[in-house]
Amino acid sequence: MSTDAIVILKDEHQQMRRLFKQFQQAGEHATAEKGRLVQEIIGALTAHTYIENECMYPEVRRLVPDLEDDILESYEEHHVADLLTAELEQMDPSHEHFEAKTTVLMENVTHHMEEEESEWFPKVRAALGRRQLQDIGERMIDLRRDAPRRPSDVKARQSAADATRA
Repeated sequence: MSTDAIVILKDEHQQMRRLFKQFQQAGEHATAEKGRLVQEIIGALTAHTYIENECMYPEVRRLVPDLEDDILESYEEHHVADLLTAELEQMDPSHEHFEAKTTVLMENVTHHMEEEESEWFPKVRAALGRRQLQDIGERMIDLRRDAPRRPSDVKARQSAADATRA
């Protein structure tokens, strides 16, 4: 398994695409299957955005200041995904908005992944050395072990961190 940060993130993007495809291929009346898949998507996406937000983005922001605008946009795209996953986490799969909300989430995340892979990752790879990307990747792997898998877990961690700082 590679410890290169970009390879790790691309692998996670592929996992996300597989889950999205499974959701899209589930039958029209496969409510339970779609509900299970959405919970799996939420878990994978929550952990993925967590390691990017906590490790990849801050490190790249520090090491490659020219990418500041790209990073800020990525944080905002994650924020939109976080809002949608938090709503989906609480929504019953039979709700009339469940499939539409999931589709919007998948479209937004797909756009984000494509932008990262075609624009952002090449800039990061050009600016950082192999060793730096491996160091970041190793930290991401460590973070993933305890990464939250639910939006509610992320909020709980943020509240605990805020209380510690106060």
